[in-house]
Amino acid sequence: MSEFDAFARDYRTVLDGSVGSAEYFAARKVAWLQRTLPATFSGRVLDFGCGVGLLAAAIDRAFPHCRLVGSDVSADSLAAVPADLRARHTFVSDPRAIGDGFEVVVLANVLHHVPPPQRDAVLADLAGRLVAGGRLAVFEHNPFNPATRLVVARCPFDEDAILLSPREAVRRLRAAGLCRLATAYLAFLPPALGRWAGIDRALGWCPAGAQYVASGVRP
Repeated sequence: MSEFDAFARDYRTVLDGSVGSAEYFAARKVAWLQRTLPATFSGRVLDFGCGVGLLAAAIDRAFPHCRLVGSDVSADSLAAVPADLRARHTFVSDPRAIGDGFEVVVLANVLHHVPPPQRDAVLADLAGRLVAGGRLAVFEHNPFNPATRLVVARCPFDEDAILLSPREAVRRLRAAGLCRLATAYLAFLPPALGRWAGIDRALGWCPAGAQYVASGVRP
């Protein structure tokens, strides 16, 4: 049984209580994807470690023609994915059922749950599922942001979290054979100021964001 099975039923409530608004942070990630992909994007997307489908739902709204696969070891979490989302896309708990040929692979706050000695293997496996020119994006908590560290310390399902720096993320993406490596910072404002969230685009270079994204492309 996955440790996240215990949180599947009230995952959104627990997360909202920890970060203020889970939807806000999902929207920040999707906003970055929208700056990276064309509005008409219809390729295959893998949401690795998708949980109850928070990010998958936001991706579906932003890119209604994409073909999405959500993968998570927690079968209970997948059962909590909204029925309409499950009807339109594919959600699997068996890693052997994920497949390949993805234009985009996303890990959203997943890698900090993977023990450091196993991180290279996870990223190498996911990089191998990309098509040539496909992009792997690792969204993570920014360990250099004091407020983020406090939130992680108080979050019940982050008890095992070992945060990784943007430099580590980029190094591991390079080790996975990816190129055109890049880093951007996200979520500079709290959810209550979400209407000003466009500031992410202007300040993406500044290492003060609550989260960051490190990405690379398969040659």
